[in-house]
Amino acid sequence: MSTQAQRATLQRRPLVKKILDGADDNLLVIAGLGSANWDITAAGDRPLNMPLWGAMGAPVAMGLGLAMAQPAKRVLVITGDGDMLMSLGALATVATQQPDNLAIVVLDNEKFGETGNQATHTSPRNNGPTDSGAGTDLAMIAKGCGIADSATVREAGEVAQLVKDARTRKGPVFRLVKVMVEKLEFVMPPQDGAHLKDRFRQALGIKPT
Repeated sequence: MSTQAQRATLQRRPLVKKILDGADDNLLVIAGLGSANWDITAAGDRPLNMPLWGAMGAPVAMGLGLAMAQPAKRVLVITGDGDMLMSLGALATVATQQPDNLAIVVLDNEKFGETGNQATHTSPRNNGPTDSGAGTDLAMIAKGCGIADSATVREAGEVAQLVKDARTRKGPVFRLVKVMVEKLEFVMPPQDGAHLKDRFRQALGIKPT
């Protein structure tokens, strides 16, 4: 386990539950595949949750499109470090569009949880060719892309502000949250993608096409 992961004390499930507590019809939630799906479902499945079962790398781009299409709603993307690493270019597009109703929360345990807990690039490279000891910093990448309000959360004392930022702070907001490596029970949302899409649209008042 990396030094960063050893330092992490935040547990993802209680954290996500706090972020989503009291969610109303103004909050639209997009979750990256795998653990983020189980996290938002454990906090309470709802029609305005859109868990992406297999679309790795898609949640930030989808969240951006949704934020632009629904400017009166708050859009929250919750995903993992592996998913975010696959779609870094989406952060540059978010920065270009500057949606003030979009927040992105990346839960970083430095692992590819869906394929065997291999280390992601956010884990310090202790045995790489340069032995730099530094892992990829997604918050710095987001800031470099042009999302000025980008920060890292590590401590329990920062969680209350994280919740406030994710739910109400003028966006675009990017928060990288260092979380523990844990083996957690699967709490699965509905597995029918068409059903998830239809219930999300209906909850937004969009008539079926």
